[in-house]
Amino acid sequence: MTDNLQEADRQIALLRGEIAACRICRDEPPRGPADRLPHEPRPVAVLSTAARVLIAGQAPGLKVHESGLPFNDASGNRLRAWMGVTREEFYDPDLFAIVPMGFCFPGYDDKGSDLPPRKECAPLWRARALAAMPQVELVLAIGQHAQAWHLGSRRKKGMTETVRNWREYFFANQEPRVLPLPHPSWRNTGWLKRNPWFKEEVLPLLQQHVESLVRGNNFRLTSAK
Repeated sequence: MTDNLQEADRQIALLRGEIAACRICRDEPPRGPADRLPHEPRPVAVLSTAARVLIAGQAPGLKVHESGLPFNDASGNRLRAWMGVTREEFYDPDLFAIVPMGFCFPGYDDKGSDLPPRKECAPLWRARALAAMPQVELVLAIGQHAQAWHLGSRRKKGMTETVRNWREYFFANQEPRVLPLPHPSWRNTGWLKRNPWFKEEVLPLLQQHVESLVRGNNFRLTSAK
């Protein structure tokens, strides 16, 4: 068992190094030089051989790009509140893996909004990252891009409908469990007000299940409406 753990740690360390050195979006974008990342890459991801919860977000924002720390912003504060964990717990790689759909800040569009995750990132890295973390039991699929990847054809037409049907995914007979969430950005404050069921139905289950996986407290899963 010890040898297996050491080998898993070695493989994760190698993968971390490869991801940190990745420059495909800057040097060799598949769609040509005009689609180059407009700044130097700074891949941000937290891989783990121990974490049982995987946070699958979209892509780093500018603040995360500058600090190198995922969810190091107001969105992260809201996400940690949703999960019921401290900042120290959130950044403990033995508790949480954080693997966004795109590892680098993609830049801004003409309206000043964050661009979507780079298209070359997930096909290149995601399957390898997930395969290196077989211990993960819960995936938090945050936003439509992560939901498209982790739910595939089971995803509904829009993010709201997908999240509203969270039971269909969370209680499916598959591992790891997938729980779709809206992005915790301040831009979704209006969405949260228009959809009070999210706070009433989803957040209690999210907090209880995270409590079980992170702190080892007993939690019995039920599919009650």
